[in-house]
Amino acid sequence: MRSIYERLYKPDVLSCLADLSNDEVFTPPDIANKMLDLLPQELFKNKETKILDPACKSGVILREAAKRFIEGERDQFDSLQECIDWVFHNQIYGIAITELTSLLSRRSVYCSKYPNSPFSVAKFEPDDIQGNILFHRIQHTWEGLGADKHCIFCGASAKTMERGSDLETHAYEFVHTYHPEEIFGVKFDVIISNPPYQLETGGGTEEKKSATQAKPIYHKFIEQAKKLNPRYISMIIPARWYNGGMGLNKFRNDMLNDKSLVRLVDYNNSKDCFQGVDIAGGVCYFLWDREHPADRCTITNITGDGTNTAERSLSEFGSFFIRANDSVPIIKKVLAKASSFMNETVSAIDTFGIPSKEKGHKDQRPGDVKLLHTVGYNDQGNSYIELEKVKKNQSLINKYKVKISIMVPQGGEVGIKPENGYRSISTPQIVPPGMVDTFSYLNIGFFDTEEEAKNLVSFVSTKFARYLLRTTYSSVHVSKDNFCFVPAMDMKRKWTDEDLFDYFGLDDDERKLIDKTMRPMGLSGGDD
Repeated sequence: MRSIYERLYKPDVLSCLADLSNDEVFTPPDIANKMLDLLPQELFKNKETKILDPACKSGVILREAAKRFIEGERDQFDSLQECIDWVFHNQIYGIAITELTSLLSRRSVYCSKYPNSPFSVAKFEPDDIQGNILFHRIQHTWEGLGADKHCIFCGASAKTMERGSDLETHAYEFVHTYHPEEIFGVKFDVIISNPPYQLETGGGTEEKKSATQAKPIYHKFIEQAKKLNPRYISMIIPARWYNGGMGLNKFRNDMLNDKSLVRLVDYNNSKDCFQGVDIAGGVCYFLWDREHPADRCTITNITGDGTNTAERSLSEFGSFFIRANDSVPIIKKVLAKASSFMNETVSAIDTFGIPSKEKGHKDQRPGDVKLLHTVGYNDQGNSYIELEKVKKNQSLINKYKVKISIMVPQGGEVGIKPENGYRSISTPQIVPPGMVDTFSYLNIGFFDTEEEAKNLVSFVSTKFARYLLRTTYSSVHVSKDNFCFVPAMDMKRKWTDEDLFDYFGLDDDERKLIDKTMRPMGLSGGDD
């Protein structure tokens, strides 16, 4: 006869929920199990193992862990019910991120949103309506004044998050405390989760929220988990941390130099992990092992149906992480041959200190310079601007400038099928002497002659250069740092892919890899 646990479990709804798209992405059951597979399976045969999910949404991770515990420990109890009671009272713990997800998580784990109800598979005390899956409405702790008023724990803007009792505060309990160990008063062996990814910081307008106004928060869950000193940590997070930025530089450096990071599973396209969910730069999940002895990590790249696994050091290239295993030999050849790289000469994003919102004026006035600016989402226009509004680098005004968009095409190319190839950059364009541009563009070269500018356009349009650039991507933006492996070549001559392949000694397999990965671009930068 089947137990009540077996009869009441209806997990299909969790697969449906995983298809919803927002910053609090629900975990698909198969991904939850892949994360649990990274752990030593002996843990699920030990009655003393304790697991915490500090950011429960659907409860799927705890549910799948509970099934493993019950299977692994069944023969240690007189009855199945005794085993179930032990597991749910002593081994499975969670902290929900909202009141709604607390009910959903308990329904998934206990088969009832109230663990003290007759329908719960494991009975808790009559007055215990939460069991081991807690939710407490926590308030942010503010500091600062006016527009600078923010939470000391998560950095959220008071302008956005200071709200009445009828709305969620999104002040997640696990990261809004100096003492997370006091929440349960339990020593955990495993902390495993799919934490919230970001919070709005209050920038932009109601009509158009900018992606740059979203503040990462997932790294705070990892940092807080490490404070509890468990044996293992596993979390699934956006891969944008590979690039740092937005307060992630220290976190990136800590992760890349953490010898306890033993496994990293990387999805270049988030849709290969979360069906129907676009997360620019992809996602990854990892296993952190407190007792891992060596500076080696097993890295698995997943692209569509293909996988590539290699063991290497995360800090092999300093503060920049190369996510694609098959790119590493190519990059090593380039590093060995080249003496300088384009990140040394590519401008910062604000070459002339002119914000993207600046559109100039139509009629030229004495002393004006020409301005290149965006019009709408994809178009650009020309106007004029006063010289005094050029806040930086006035000495570059009369140079030939080669610019690209600061945005990776098609929102980070997350929807591109690998077999169709990638572009990596927008169409390069020469900005002539006497013209400046706004923050919307990244200036990647400055020259005295038009010929050199044309040769740079030709060079960055090669598959070789764009492939090296793409190895550093994990967000929708392109910055000078992304050019750290693109060699600075002599622009007094024109370069082709064959020239570059020969110059850097790439073998046939490496040439084929670049050729199939990148989509052709014409010498003017447009698609062939």
